Amino acid sequence: MKKSLYPIKFQPILKDKIWGGQKLATLLNKASSLPNVGESWEISDVEGDTSVVVNGDLKGQSLKKLLEDYKADILGEKNYKIFGNKFPLLIKFIDAKEDLSIQLHPNDELAAKRHNSFGKTEMWYVMQADDDANLIVGFNQEMTSEKYLKHLEDKTLTQILNFDKVKAGDTYFIEVGRVHAIGAGVLLAEIQQTSDITYRVYDWDRVDDQGNERELHNDLAIDAFNFEMKDDFRVDYSNEKNISNEMVSCDYFTTSILHVTESILKLNTKDSFFIYMCVEGEAIIETEYASEFIKQGETILLPAAIKTYKITSDNAKLLEVYV
Repeated sequence: MKKSLYPIKFQPILKDKIWGGQKLATLLNKASSLPNVGESWEISDVEGDTSVVVNGDLKGQSLKKLLEDYKADILGEKNYKIFGNKFPLLIKFIDAKEDLSIQLHPNDELAAKRHNSFGKTEMWYVMQADDDANLIVGFNQEMTSEKYLKHLEDKTLTQILNFDKVKAGDTYFIEVGRVHAIGAGVLLAEIQQTSDITYRVYDWDRVDDQGNERELHNDLAIDAFNFEMKDDFRVDYSNEKNISNEMVSCDYFTTSILHVTESILKLNTKDSFFIYMCVEGEAIIETEYASEFIKQGETILLPAAIKTYKITSDNAKLLEVYV
């Protein structure tokens, strides 16, 4: 193992959004002067938004440069064969002060053909939710393209959408082709494929400062829908302390919750990097050569070359992600 690899932190990339608020600054301590901070991109290899290291000997280097220099030592052998010098996941915290647009994402095949991109399978973990806050996921009835288009045309789309009231800890798996939106008052962690392809189908008729509505993508979206999905998007998981409790496992990522109340020795047997998103409390991650502190709202990348490490806390919740 190269001695220079250690638990890596990146500079958050903050995104001003029409629907964003201030929780990323007030609750997650993101330094920002933006009026409506909607997203903090914690680890990103999206073109034009590449993460930059903020700690240790590699400070100032981009994620792209790390992948070029360290290759499988970052990603793992199997992942490097598949992805090469491309990081496969985009990791975010999202604060919705207002409702996001009703949207969906294309699958790998459509995204590759239309946008030269991966598709966008994703999951959400709710960190905080105001009273009566909700998420929109899927439809509240059996749906066909004809029925959907009629409601879209009649501006009655909200009548057929499924609204779920949510609280901290609620977790959702959002497959490609499923209609969804984050509702006002929700702060969440999002794990997704590296893709920024979103098809907006309805944006609540709102306008920006110049009076312009945001672009909709209904022509593209209709082909991307999967109207035959089951209502299996809510994730049930156990929360046993000091072990990894698997929440979501799909072709693109596996995510567990780790509730740490002592010192845990971890062995990486997965031939993959590991990502830790701190969603509650604070912890220390120690490797043979380095240690790094992580607190709520922070994210750490552990390169695949690190095979043993220790996580210590008296009370922290971490999302643990690998490919």
